[in-house]
Amino acid sequence: MIVIVPDSIARSTMHNIRRSAQVSTARSTGLVRTAFGSLLLVAAVFFCSKASAQFRVEISGVGATQLPIAITKFRDEERATPSLSVSAIVRADLERSGVFKGVDAPGALDENSQPVMTEWRGRAADALVAGSITRLADGRFDIRFKLWDVVKGTPLGGQSTAVEAGDLRLAAHRIADYIYEKLTGDKGVFSTRIAYVTKGGGRFTLRVADADGEGGQVALNSAEPIISPAWSPDGKQLAYVSFESQKAVVYTQDTASGARRAIANFRGSNSAPAWSPDGQTLAVTLSRDGGSQLYLIGRDGGAPRRLTSSNAIDTEPAFSPDGRTIYFVSDRGGGPQIYRISTGGGNVERVTFGGSYNISPAISPDGRTLAYISRQGNTFRLYTLDVTGSGQPQALTDTSDDESPSFAPNGKLIIYASRAQGRDVLMTTTLDGKIKARLVSTTADVREPVWGPYGR
Repeated sequence: MIVIVPDSIARSTMHNIRRSAQVSTARSTGLVRTAFGSLLLVAAVFFCSKASAQFRVEISGVGATQLPIAITKFRDEERATPSLSVSAIVRADLERSGVFKGVDAPGALDENSQPVMTEWRGRAADALVAGSITRLADGRFDIRFKLWDVVKGTPLGGQSTAVEAGDLRLAAHRIADYIYEKLTGDKGVFSTRIAYVTKGGGRFTLRVADADGEGGQVALNSAEPIISPAWSPDGKQLAYVSFESQKAVVYTQDTASGARRAIANFRGSNSAPAWSPDGQTLAVTLSRDGGSQLYLIGRDGGAPRRLTSSNAIDTEPAFSPDGRTIYFVSDRGGGPQIYRISTGGGNVERVTFGGSYNISPAISPDGRTLAYISRQGNTFRLYTLDVTGSGQPQALTDTSDDESPSFAPNGKLIIYASRAQGRDVLMTTTLDGKIKARLVSTTADVREPVWGPYGR
């Protein structure tokens, strides 16, 4: 349920009130601890510290149409990279997309093989991938692969690249991107990144990882809550809210150097940052003038411009892809619902009507689909809504404690947080809800995921 507490995070970030007693309850009951000495900022070594949370992918569900693809073990990969299977990463990426179904591929082929297509058609494969990995004298790895159309019996292309050991996972994700685009016409997202927050051992950690949750790096580690991470459009910065100074302050942080600055540290609460598509402005929720309202502020800080003026809680802004509209959550109608307003201000339009409690808006890259969390009875589930027509809301999950949806940059997947077996976990789902992948953390609760943009 929603808790209304003046000048607290409870008046600025509704989804964190609902499911995070560490944040809202602590703020409202005076349990904020002294922050001196509690914060460790990983600066110049931002991408040198390995995350302790490790993931594995569990894929469930059956899509209506899935292309059967066989991905053989790459020749010599077990000898060249015994601790990491490039072909297995490629296979997991493609299966997680919901577009592909893996076909059993015994043995190993390489990119120079002449596969017998009748044999692979007999295995019900429509596409085939084979490759090789060779360790070079300078310590790098030469990775080569080829893709075939089994139905037509023709090659569809391939690539070769030489990478350092630390880039093997990225190379595998890029192979999956190549295959995905060749076979679907859409750009792949496997080599993009996600950010999320973990809680374990009484500490909060902001992490950046590959899109499958692996390869995590520590961005920020604090004894105080960290919430609401948001990627800049160029992927070079993260905005987030930290309570290290015993109040909610919005920071931006460079993902390469770790350098950061406080861009919203006004009287009262500062929360819920969202980047404009051009990366020059952030929408934030401030209570500096009384109540929690939406403001626009430059990426380097400065004087904010007030966007909404109501007696309600206005929070969780999300820009439309064209930058002309901001979706947000407000209880101006009695309960929290999703509204939209022009970035220039003006009239406010209500967007969600199904149910009495709808929060956490996220907009697809094409601007057509709204993902959000809706309370149905005592459950919080992930829904989507076509905001361009008169369609009905569609439930994508049957779980009971979903939160924080975020679209992949190609708009084909949504990442969100949920609970399973008493733990907070990360999930991805296709837009029809038929294929889900659970990124299972073995060491910490995971929450507030956000999918980064293209470019790395």
